Amino acid sequence: MRPNIEIVNEEILSNNWYVLKKMTFKYQKRDGSWETQAREAYDRGNGAVILLYNREKQTVILTRQFRMPTYMNGNETGLLIEACAGLLDQDSPEDCIRRETEEETGYRVTNVHKVGEAYMSPGSVTEILYFFVAEYTPHMHTGEGGGVDKEQEEIEVLELPFGQALNMVENGEIRDAKTIMLLQYAQLNGLLHPVSKPQHILIAGPYRSNTGDDPVRIEANMRLMNEAALRVYEMGHLPVLGEWYALPLMETAGSRRIGDEIFERMFHPSAVRLLSHCDAVLRVGGPSKGADEMVSTAEAKGKRVYRDFDEIPVLA
Repeated sequence: MRPNIEIVNEEILSNNWYVLKKMTFKYQKRDGSWETQAREAYDRGNGAVILLYNREKQTVILTRQFRMPTYMNGNETGLLIEACAGLLDQDSPEDCIRRETEEETGYRVTNVHKVGEAYMSPGSVTEILYFFVAEYTPHMHTGEGGGVDKEQEEIEVLELPFGQALNMVENGEIRDAKTIMLLQYAQLNGLLHPVSKPQHILIAGPYRSNTGDDPVRIEANMRLMNEAALRVYEMGHLPVLGEWYALPLMETAGSRRIGDEIFERMFHPSAVRLLSHCDAVLRVGGPSKGADEMVSTAEAKGKRVYRDFDEIPVLA
């Protein structure tokens, strides 16, 4: 059902921090009659929130800071434990949450995965909040975090055992809705379950990129990726390269040189097909448009992306 709405008047009540409006409108009810109503709506823009988690340590990163509205409504200290979050401003949700994560927590994450979006207080606030999760590792730690001084932020970074965080929801120590939603998402989807079986890992790196099609440089790239695959294999997983499939198939199909019609038709699509059957991607080596596309596609599909061997769990 799509209700009929007619805006009668729009009045700005406050534009001090963000915009508070009084909206007067006519609303057509289900019986066909019209009713004039007035509501106040606070427009502070949209936001993004993220839960950082570490499978190996079984921990999550949260923050604690003073929130005046909670102090006004029963929170004796005004301090609130939350997942890292911020307003989009002019950024995309993904760019926003990467920026906020580094500013607030000191972790620089790139592989963020969107898990949903929601209106958080639809009776009075226009904001849509975009929800993300991301795996963090110690090598991603680039600074102390704590927020931005010019925005008057004073944020304490908390690294908590996942089980403790869930218990804090149960006993009321964590009362922030977005944080509770993300912790419950992590619990329901087993985000912190340790990897207990071999993963099928696609090795994504440069093949022709920046080689000028020099056979010696192409061979060096293949050697680099094969060495990465061997290391992954020795960690207990099943590595695969798109080149392992594509190159013999293209030769059998009649390809005679790099970049000919058969090469272009089969080379990149082979890796795309493989990706759908892989659990994760390991990005190695230097610049490569094709490898970066594999990473972006993997992230969009919610697959794990490793950028360092230290991120890969060792099973063997």
